[in-house]
Amino acid sequence: MNDMAVSINGNTINLDWGTILIWCLVGLVAGFLASRVALGHGLGLFGDVIVGILGALLGGFLASLFHIKFQVIGHPIVSEIVVAFAGAVILMLVVRLVGGGNMKRRAT
Repeated sequence: MNDMAVSINGNTINLDWGTILIWCLVGLVAGFLASRVALGHGLGLFGDVIVGILGALLGGFLASLFHIKFQVIGHPIVSEIVVAFAGAVILMLVVRLVGGGNMKRRAT
């Protein structure tokens, strides 16, 4: 099995199947919670994962931009979920403001 290493700002991230699986699980939890908070309903399994992962990127970017450090001691996954959740909520609220939440369902 080949591992791929990516260096971002001097930090090395090993991209193996375990890392990708953890990112997907963090994204799923964060996206699930954020979609319920921001929209009142979920986006489905795939939609929640995508929103959670994009939210994690946005949350991590904003946290580094504003020099915010959030850490639950002894539980790094929980820390990542909180940052991803915050980013996903911000992402979904921006999408709603721009008009993405304005879609109406067709009467059946």
